[in-house]
Amino acid sequence: MPEGKPAPVEPQDSDVDADTKYTCIISISCETILDNMDKCVESKKALVPEDGIILPATEVTFSDGESVYDVLQRVCKANKIHMESSWTPMYNSAYIEGINNLYEFDVGEGSGWMYSVNGWYPNYGCSRYQLQDGDIVAWRYTCDYGADVGGGYTTGS
Repeated sequence: MPEGKPAPVEPQDSDVDADTKYTCIISISCETILDNMDKCVESKKALVPEDGIILPATEVTFSDGESVYDVLQRVCKANKIHMESSWTPMYNSAYIEGINNLYEFDVGEGSGWMYSVNGWYPNYGCSRYQLQDGDIVAWRYTCDYGADVGGGYTTGS
C-alpha cells in the first residue's frame, strides 16, 4: 500500500452517514478503444462514443462513508448508462464487468475496466474504496492490463 493512500474498508464495516454530504468528480472513458478498434468485437464497435467519453467529468454529491462503487452505481443510473457488476467473495468486493455494454475481453484479453482516485489505481475493489470530499474518480477502459491508462501491472503500481 503506497504511503498516504487509504486502506480498503470492508463493505460490512463501512458506516454511511447520510447527513454528511461531500462532492467528488467522476468520469467514465473508453478512449483507449479508439486506438484498438481492430481488436474490438464487431458487435461492440457501435457502442464506442466517437470521442471515447461515456461520461464527462461530473460533480456528484455523496454521503460520508460511501464507496467508489456506490457513486458509480448512482451516476450510471441517473445518466441511463448500463453497468453490470458481480460480487467477488475472494476479494469481498464488487467487480465491474461492463459499463455502457462494453465488457472485459471485448477488446482483447488484457481489456476491462479500471478505476483511479486522484490519479492512483488502487489494488483493491471499488466497493472497498471509501471516498473523501473532493476526490477525483476516473473509470477507464484498458486494452492492455492498465498499461495504456497509467495504472497497469507493467508499471508496478
